[in-house]
Amino acid sequence: MQGICLAILLAVAGLAQAGTGAQEAGAEVGICYGYGCAHEGVARYGAADLANLAGRLDKARSAAEERALLGEAVGRLYRLAGRQLPVGADRGGNYLDGGVEGRMDCIDHSTSTTRLLKLLESRGALRFHRVLEPERRTRFIFQHFSAVIEELTPAERIERLPPGSALARCNCTEDGAIVEGPDGAEPPSPGERYAVDSWFVDNGEPAVVLPLAEWLNGGGPNVQ
Repeated sequence: MQGICLAILLAVAGLAQAGTGAQEAGAEVGICYGYGCAHEGVARYGAADLANLAGRLDKARSAAEERALLGEAVGRLYRLAGRQLPVGADRGGNYLDGGVEGRMDCIDHSTSTTRLLKLLESRGALRFHRVLEPERRTRFIFQHFSAVIEELTPAERIERLPPGSALARCNCTEDGAIVEGPDGAEPPSPGERYAVDSWFVDNGEPAVVLPLAEWLNGGGPNVQ
């Protein structure tokens, strides 16, 4: 394991820093609203805002920490979008915002949140997870959609570290095994999937992040 770990570290350290210019620039993301993505506006994010979010996510030292910070990051991105688009009026669920312009249903949220997560991923801000396509759950006659992330394997995590920083941020034990968390108390669970559901909350509040299996079984805040 140690030899494999060191080999990956050396390979990552030797990579050229690609995409630096893109990471230093701002970005635009299409945000759906009006239910069923009936309308779509462009939210523009400045380089400073994106760098600030990336810096906060960079503080995560475990997948669990990254998920907690990621919920906050998604809320922040929606708050910034709400200053530019009618989605600032959106409230949790489908009924609290009545018929106001900018209201969002779960299709709007799952589509837009997936785009926001992919923006963060494309800029190297996610080190413990990859972004998947939205998932659907069906209970009785009701359907609900959510964005989804999947926990990376230890080797995939190392591949996402910036060149030259892999060894310092490996979080390995003395024998080279990669552990989860600062003290190694929580074992890694690569392949575990999580729902990132911003439909549950008002605009700008942290998205709800919970195990996908729990979400598929009806988990999450009791909103309608």
